[in-house]
Amino acid sequence: MKLYSTNNHSLSVDFATAVFNSMPLDKGLYMPVSIPELDKEFIDNIDQFSLSEIAFKVASALLKGAMPEEDLQSIIEDAINFEAPVVALDDNTAVLELFHGPSLAFKDFGARFMSRIMAYFLKNNEKTLDVLVATSGDTGGAVALGFLGVPNTRVTILYPKGKVSEIQELQLCTNGQNIHALEVNGTFDDCQSLVKQAFADDELNAKLRLTSANSINISRLIPQTFYYFNAYAQLKRQGKAEVVFSVPSGNFGNIAAGLLAYKMGLPVKKFIAATNVNDTVPRFLETGVYETKPSVQTYSNAMDVGAPSNWVRIMDLFKNDKEALQQVVQSYRFTDEETLKGINAIYEQFNYIACPHTAIAWLALQQYKLENADINYTGVFLSTAHACKFPDVFPDRIKTKIEFPDQVKDLLAKPKKAENMNTDYESFKAYLNRY
Repeated sequence: MKLYSTNNHSLSVDFATAVFNSMPLDKGLYMPVSIPELDKEFIDNIDQFSLSEIAFKVASALLKGAMPEEDLQSIIEDAINFEAPVVALDDNTAVLELFHGPSLAFKDFGARFMSRIMAYFLKNNEKTLDVLVATSGDTGGAVALGFLGVPNTRVTILYPKGKVSEIQELQLCTNGQNIHALEVNGTFDDCQSLVKQAFADDELNAKLRLTSANSINISRLIPQTFYYFNAYAQLKRQGKAEVVFSVPSGNFGNIAAGLLAYKMGLPVKKFIAATNVNDTVPRFLETGVYETKPSVQTYSNAMDVGAPSNWVRIMDLFKNDKEALQQVVQSYRFTDEETLKGINAIYEQFNYIACPHTAIAWLALQQYKLENADINYTGVFLSTAHACKFPDVFPDRIKTKIEFPDQVKDLLAKPKKAENMNTDYESFKAYLNRY
């Protein structure tokens, strides 16, 4: 597998280089030089395969030549050891539950796969790998659990102070060992900016071996394609082959993975990018002007991103052709007030408890259905996190119905340990230089 930079298509690096460097020096993002299209026979018979079998087929096509196939299969079987069920709510609406992994969020797919890929490529006696990750909510917890105890790695997680839920914060700050948490006095965009500045700092990179665990890292994106193919397989078993995916979107890695799957041959009628009031992408699709803004705090905090990094990947997939993109992607935004109404409506109609991100995906799907009532399809909205992570968002009548998994109960008994950090880069650099 060879990869180029979205800023330089003539660049060519191997997979291991892209994994460890995270970002090219030109500040683009890595993308596959060629995107393989899966054979029609596999797609036509995908309902006969399990999640791990589908994951291996997809990964081996993308990562051809990156490692022996038996090693890749072992990594997948170890990393993707939980289910992602499609749960029907009515005849043409279903929810894809992606919160059955250890951190109770969809990012377990990317973080667990990435940590094992990095461990595989790490050589004995090499310089310690410093993994930097900015999180708006769920990424940090998934990365912390994915890398906890991995030899020769040190993980630094930056999160915006007061802008993640209690359980999300505890997942970042109670691990110890090789996991370190920084509570930043700013927004997610500030955290992301600090990480990007570190990667562009030649002096720091000469001293430390830096890599990222954010969705800017290509090894995070690849395993997220697995659950789109697997969801289609589940629907096909039910005799449903026409699908629209509605995806809660913040840094746009999740939907970028879906679009990569689409380019590999996954038959999808439409992707819906559902956002909160941090609506950089909906505004672009409406006006043609891509204008980032400082992020605003909302109930759907993991989507509080004003400058989504992965948007450049999506535009690259469509050769920067906005019209071609709009044939496949539609986008809607929703306020906190509308999010609460969505949470209540889903509960009233289906007795289903949806986290705020999931509720926004459902709202977007409802809007799409209103505008496309004459099209026959199954609408699948993605549930990206367990509702227990956001207890303060729900009214009491719903909150009391939320079941708290055992790992959450254990977290609540642990002390928090995090270091406070301002948003200036020199403070962050000084922190990293302590190592």
